[in-house]
Amino acid sequence: MRGLAGVTWMIRSELIQKIAEENPHLFQRDVERIVATIFDEITEALARGERVELRGFGAFSVKKRDARVGRNPRTGESVEVAEKAVPFFKTGKLLRDRLNGIEE
Repeated sequence: MRGLAGVTWMIRSELIQKIAEENPHLFQRDVERIVATIFDEITEALARGERVELRGFGAFSVKKRDARVGRNPRTGESVEVAEKAVPFFKTGKLLRDRLNGIEE
């Protein structure tokens, strides 16, 4: 895991490496394929406008942002911002509880 100013994160290759280490019976190339497939399926479902729920972890969905008038921060000039779809993630109860030190 990498980090700046006390914030840590994990990149895809680190996730693959960790899963491969914890499952020595799997080849790393198979773990790479599994992780890629999971991410691809989530991405494709969201692109179709579907919701993806991983019980205990959370749910991915797509929210629409309406068109609006924004402001260029450099010039202060008004600019039209088009409507767009953005991914949204809502944590599941079990994940929220673990993050807050509540173990069941």
